[in-house]
Amino acid sequence: MKILLCPLSDGGYLYPAIAAGRELRRRGHDVGVLGRSTAATVASDAGLPFAAAEDYGGHRAFSATWWGPTGAAQYRAIVRAAREAGADLLVTSVLCNGALLAAETLDVPVVVIGLAAHLWDYRSGGDDEPHLGRTRQSRTQDCLRIHNGLREQTGLAGRASRWGDEPLLGDALLLRGDPELEYPGARLPERVRHVGPLSWEPTPDPAEVDAIADHLSRSGKPVVYVHLGRFFEGRSLWPRLNEAFTGGRFQAVVEQGRSTDPQPAPDADILLVRKRWMGPLVDRAGLVLSSGTSAPVLAALLRGRPLALSPNGSEQPLLTGACLRAGVAVHFPNRPSAAASALLESAWRDDGLRARAHVLGSRLAAMDGAARAADVVERVAGASAAPPAGATAAFPAGASTAPSAVASVS
Repeated sequence: MKILLCPLSDGGYLYPAIAAGRELRRRGHDVGVLGRSTAATVASDAGLPFAAAEDYGGHRAFSATWWGPTGAAQYRAIVRAAREAGADLLVTSVLCNGALLAAETLDVPVVVIGLAAHLWDYRSGGDDEPHLGRTRQSRTQDCLRIHNGLREQTGLAGRASRWGDEPLLGDALLLRGDPELEYPGARLPERVRHVGPLSWEPTPDPAEVDAIADHLSRSGKPVVYVHLGRFFEGRSLWPRLNEAFTGGRFQAVVEQGRSTDPQPAPDADILLVRKRWMGPLVDRAGLVLSSGTSAPVLAALLRGRPLALSPNGSEQPLLTGACLRAGVAVHFPNRPSAAASALLESAWRDDGLRARAHVLGSRLAAMDGAARAADVVERVAGASAAPPAGATAAFPAGASTAPSAVASVS
């Protein structure tokens, strides 16, 4: 079977798809990646053939920042690349409406890889779930509005979706979390499956890891790993970070890939980094401070690290609420009335918090997400394994696994 991975090219979306793709390749399937040219070295490190979306008219089409406005370009790029490759099935990520509509046009199945918690309406239950800024119904309707708008742009408005009133799920949606991260009593839609973290990241450069370790060892202070997600609204968290890591007991390693305009104070114990990987940095830390996006939350839990979460928008409040209910995180409010260093100290010393993080992380690690994801992909493909008519090219045609000069993927 020929499988095209076409998720968003940002690391939090791309890396889980690669984890699933590598397992599918191990099972004998022909797997390749379509994404922004910036993702070429990542695909090369994973050993998967790569095709640049820009070569198919997909400029900005696989960026998390531009996921809404560039849906039509994403659709066109996927249709062209999939036809050229003779793809039998697409694997994409949430927010990739272009991939969903491309699958309809190509008449091939599409599997969607989700976040750590379900974004949209439950099938039933969860009626008393706190809204955390907005309701699930509001989030679902917004996403459907964007999806339907793209149907009009691509000329598919007159054709009913083969997934009925739940087109955002594709033929299957894979959640990277655990049932404990869903609201108690809520039932997920039938096509949604938990597969676990789908953990993979590019191979760290040992010299870079050693250089960071040498820097951190100079002060000897306990390390907090800080990984902020996309900033949507409200106040910057940087004043709070400077407060927490200036003249106190802790030092921080701050990933700046998604943190716009980092502003560390001159005397703050803060090391800014921009890396494609976070595993060695989480290993070094005793606590992870995040805005509540899936990648750092799952990386922390897999290593038994407790969390301090300061959500900003999108999935962040929803996943933060799930982690607070599970007792694996504390809230790190972005307001000066709560002493930042005292909050970190309390979380660091909370043995119960750490024990619960270890238990949930151990359960996530035992799920073998890549195998579960591959099982779902193969089941979805079972009834429609024939390639599109007229497709003969190897997958992906003209693609290369050689690295190119690229920018960092956060």
